[in-house]
Amino acid sequence: MTTTTTCEPARSRAVLSTQDFQLLQEAVLFYLQAHEDDPISSKYSNLYHRLSSAARR
Repeated sequence: MTTTTTCEPARSRAVLSTQDFQLLQEAVLFYLQAHEDDPISSKYSNLYHRLSSAARR
């Protein structure tokens, strides 16, 4: 009789912690305040808001 073992994949882990999201959000806010007139700042503003919603999860 042959026994077959199945290997299940390891459980995935979060790459970033809630604290990491908060630190990134602070860094993006610092950039936004220093570069308010930069045309790309709208993209950083969107990132700032996405990080805040991710940190609340």
